[in-house]
Amino acid sequence: MKRGKVAFFLPARKGSQRVKNKNTRSFAGIEGGLLANKLEQLLATERIDEIVLSTNDEECLSIGRKYAERSPRLRVVERPDELCLDTTNLQDLICYVPTITSAEHILWGHVTTPLADATSYDAAVEDYFASLDEGFDSLVGVTELKNFLLDAEGRLINNTTELPWPRTQDLAPLYEINHTVFLAPREIYIEQRNRLGRRPKLHVMDKISSMDIDWEEDFVIAEALVRSRR
Repeated sequence: MKRGKVAFFLPARKGSQRVKNKNTRSFAGIEGGLLANKLEQLLATERIDEIVLSTNDEECLSIGRKYAERSPRLRVVERPDELCLDTTNLQDLICYVPTITSAEHILWGHVTTPLADATSYDAAVEDYFASLDEGFDSLVGVTELKNFLLDAEGRLINNTTELPWPRTQDLAPLYEINHTVFLAPREIYIEQRNRLGRRPKLHVMDKISSMDIDWEEDFVIAEALVRSRR
């Protein structure tokens, strides 16, 4: 059962280095780009009570305010410039988040995961509340890796069998944080200065819904995937 409000913290600063204007440039024919796409997805959720868009970008502010006219669930908060620098310590931003929302639970996500939709977020929130009853204190979106992974010395790091080349399905799984969901109680942000607790539930997601745009080629691939789903 749901216990307390869930706020979605959506950071979107200006000045992207690797993918220029990634938040608002045209994406798969969507006016407002990745930001508009993400706001549409979030407004379609059923398990998120509040959406907080945090940005210092004028275009993001304009897009966000238009969506805020459609729903009282969305709040647009202009972020201080000192928290939007390339040199900004992530810890400082984490400590800032609970000062702009009073929700009991905070879900940190990104516009750069365009295939994580309303269903993805609602499922994560449901898994999170169930996991609290199981002794976990937070939840993080991950993608399972089962492939041959080497360390700097060329040694296979995830082979727990006696075979030099086991089947990939027999390799010990590793999990990559995919940046779709960081979900934790507000007090963890305040007391531990973190967006995850000490015992997070690994919320395993498929590769498509968890795709994160980090480079220009990711942007192109994500566009093609979004178009193919229409």
